[in-house]
Amino acid sequence: MTAPRMRLSSARLAALFVVIFAAAITLVLTAVYVLTARVLDREVDSVIRSEVTHLVDDYSSGGLLQLVATLRRRADSWDRTGAVYLLIEPTGYPIAGNLAHWPIDFDTYGNWIEFEIDASEAGGVVSHPVRAQVFLLPGGRRLLVGTDILERHKLAGRLRTAMFWGAGSSVLLATIFGLTYSRRIRRRVSAFANTCESIMAGDLSRRLPVEKSHDEFDELGAAVNRMLETIELQTDMLRTTFDSAAHDLRGPLYRARVRIEESLQHEGLSEDARGTMEATLAELERVQRTLGTLLQIAQAEGRGRDVPTEPVDLAALARELVDLYRPEAATREITLEYRGVETATTRGNSQLLAQVLVNLIENAIKYVSPGGRIDVGVAGEPDAIALQVADNGPGIPAADRQRILQPFVRLERDREQVGSGLGLSLVAAVVRLHRGSIDLLDNNPGLIVRCRLPMVPGEKTAHN
Repeated sequence: MTAPRMRLSSARLAALFVVIFAAAITLVLTAVYVLTARVLDREVDSVIRSEVTHLVDDYSSGGLLQLVATLRRRADSWDRTGAVYLLIEPTGYPIAGNLAHWPIDFDTYGNWIEFEIDASEAGGVVSHPVRAQVFLLPGGRRLLVGTDILERHKLAGRLRTAMFWGAGSSVLLATIFGLTYSRRIRRRVSAFANTCESIMAGDLSRRLPVEKSHDEFDELGAAVNRMLETIELQTDMLRTTFDSAAHDLRGPLYRARVRIEESLQHEGLSEDARGTMEATLAELERVQRTLGTLLQIAQAEGRGRDVPTEPVDLAALARELVDLYRPEAATREITLEYRGVETATTRGNSQLLAQVLVNLIENAIKYVSPGGRIDVGVAGEPDAIALQVADNGPGIPAADRQRILQPFVRLERDREQVGSGLGLSLVAAVVRLHRGSIDLLDNNPGLIVRCRLPMVPGEKTAHN
């Protein structure tokens, strides 16, 4: 199964990494920009304050004439330093400086102001931003001292551009890294999951992939592989012991049955002895059936990789078995019908899949009362085939539906019924072998046993 990308832990972790990294880079670059802009502002302000101090000293020592003379000497400094000066009368008439007129109106003095002036340059007129201070002199005269800050604005613009490009490039690199990391983690986890699915299907020889990176995944894979080797060894020993015991038991059971059947042919056998021997023969038959079912479960659970498979038409198989069991159901006054599609192909072992249907139909016939009904159906789904057997018998309580799939588990009410509690266990084992799933549902009244099996790629179900 493939999970949606943002629901995976690796995807969420990568997204969180990109968000945190982007926020950190943006914060750092913004701090650099703000601090640099402040340093530039302070440098400009320091230059202006120094110039104001010199002019005030000239005015204090030589009065207005000394100040005017100094301003006239510095009036041509615009091209070299970008300095701006202007001294005006209370009426607004310019006395000295390199500005033609007072740039703006204001009511306060000593504060920082910014304005723009037009300057002639090669190619035309260019607007220059200016930062300045204004002072009120005795007699109502006003003095403006400032400097051109166009280059500072250009530098601030370059810093902003660099900040945006730096943040964008960093986020892009972080995103690429996050996606690469997420895909690598997803690939490793997917490889682990696929291997585990194969192991659960019975292929105990599979091992988790271990790369040469020596990371946490390799450590986990190596530890799990060691555990799987131990499990495989123990399972092989148990399987060998079980198979040997099963085959060793078959011979004595068969010989005992043959001897009892031969003894029943004697004419001088008393009725009590005959009854005892017939009961013993029935118990032997029950033991043989239980032993055969256990061997089938062991085959489905532990030897899945050795079971031959082929395309199997579940719909045709279901119709065939319904026709086979319909007379037996009729003798119990039970209606047995097939309701489903015409064809539905899966890949599996036809004998084991037939055993699934046989067990489900026989269970339903056993527990459904006379006058009841059993419906066997096969339906196509987008990516699977649903095989189900529905009846209107006593059903199974919801609390016992998972437990009943385990070997030798029977409900208290069914203790008197003939059986070993292995029928549904075999069904569940075969379905797992075919990488399917099994659900027990309420039929209100009765039970629905629904098995979902993979559909053969490229095949489609056909309706009547």
